[in-house]
Amino acid sequence: MAKKKEEKKKEKKEVGKEEEYRPKIRIKVKAYDHKIIDQAMRTIIEAIERTGAKIFGPIPLPTEKKIYTVNRSTFVHKDHRDQFESRVHKRLIDVVEVTPKTVESLTDLHLPAGVDIEIKM
Repeated sequence: MAKKKEEKKKEKKEVGKEEEYRPKIRIKVKAYDHKIIDQAMRTIIEAIERTGAKIFGPIPLPTEKKIYTVNRSTFVHKDHRDQFESRVHKRLIDVVEVTPKTVESLTDLHLPAGVDIEIKM
């Protein structure tokens, strides 16, 4: 019985070693305008699909809203206020089975202005 348990542990370790190393890239994209971020996602996905890597996403992440309240007048009229907000739209893509060609195509991308991209390996 003890030998069977040891053999099963060895099998689990061997299976874990085979699946352990998979190159993976996580791409986070942020922008103030949702149209621009969608356009950027299309260009990123097209570039990755040309290299033959698998893609999971784009996954929409929660939109970050910042609201600023400002008095209209300088001193007396506290009831008169303006509210401004800025929204940061976010998307996430996971790229699996990465090749050197994929990394090269990601570095050569030309994205529209106003798009922030974070690439983690």
